[in-house]
Amino acid sequence: MISTEPAVLVLEDGRRYEGRAYGARGRTLGEAVFATGMTGYQETLTDPSYAGQIVMQTAPHIGNTGVNDTDKESSKIWVAGYVVRDPSRVVSNFRAQRSLDDDLKTDGVVGISGVDTRAITRHLRSLGAMRAGIFSGDQYALSDTEQLNVVRSGAGMAGQNLSTVVSTPERYQVPARGERIGSVAVLDLGVKTSTLTYLAERGFDVEVLPASSTVEEVTALAPDALFYSNGPGDPEASEAQVELLRDVLRTGTPYFGICFGNQLLGRALGFGTYKLPFGHRGINQPVLDRATGRVEITSQNHGFAVEAPREGIVDSPAGFGRVEVSHVSLNDDVVEGLRCLDIDAFSVQYHPEAAAGPHDSMYLFDRFRDMILAKTNAPALSEGDDQ
Repeated sequence: MISTEPAVLVLEDGRRYEGRAYGARGRTLGEAVFATGMTGYQETLTDPSYAGQIVMQTAPHIGNTGVNDTDKESSKIWVAGYVVRDPSRVVSNFRAQRSLDDDLKTDGVVGISGVDTRAITRHLRSLGAMRAGIFSGDQYALSDTEQLNVVRSGAGMAGQNLSTVVSTPERYQVPARGERIGSVAVLDLGVKTSTLTYLAERGFDVEVLPASSTVEEVTALAPDALFYSNGPGDPEASEAQVELLRDVLRTGTPYFGICFGNQLLGRALGFGTYKLPFGHRGINQPVLDRATGRVEITSQNHGFAVEAPREGIVDSPAGFGRVEVSHVSLNDDVVEGLRCLDIDAFSVQYHPEAAAGPHDSMYLFDRFRDMILAKTNAPALSEGDDQ
């Protein structure tokens, strides 16, 4: 049954959107963003990259297929709050185990429904993502001024290091499936379950490490490659992970990074990062692969991007040789991928592991596999051979 209890979404610029309570009751604060996917709401909610964000779905009807334990990308819902227009009155899917409302309540996620999500999206597209709050239950009784003051007292996304919040506290392993070809150390900055599955399916023993891991802990494992996952927060606030990556790259260990891992590779190479006005979030983002001319429809969730020259080959400011921008967004020309030409390292800004689709970019896991095979199967150079 759809709630009739009142709730309100308050933006830091003073805009207010009255609606109905959805999920848990109370108060929540975060950065208001919108996600454009028509499906995959459960994968979105359980993606650790959304930590600290109040996520609004632009698709009008949410919850009709319910939720299940198979499609979860992590152990819990990570969004700070949830905004939808029309929550489903019933669950209509044979795989459903619970309603979406049930899981929101269980995980304490305060949400709101019955608001004009199109109007809110247009507002955020014009002014950018901003601090926001959802108030329901006894928090709804606060005055407009009190609610706005609470929102404006909240932390913005810039400067926040959230990867350590969502990362695993302890190392664990996902064994290779089928023929084993090597091992990959995955720095968990907010990794999704499907990422680990796809790596294991390609023959890798996957060693998942906390975000606080040191270079000594990584190299002690003697991995065949290093992988940086997606994750939330500001890449400028993750200098420890940047330094770790630089140290590992200097050993010649192959590297692949996605999303946050792309931003951290950019910073390790000596480029800057910056905050996007409203970011890219959803499963319908067009990206051009410059090497092939192929357009990929991609899943994305990022509010920061790498600042690097879009054209030509440039030298890494940090001394890692030649680098090129391999992929660009067709919406706004944002850097969507980096490729190093003198070391074995590449990254993309989007999510090739998108469980809810699309699957245009799954080849990147095969490219990573081929890169490691080429490295591990290459004949050793004899002393005096040309380098």
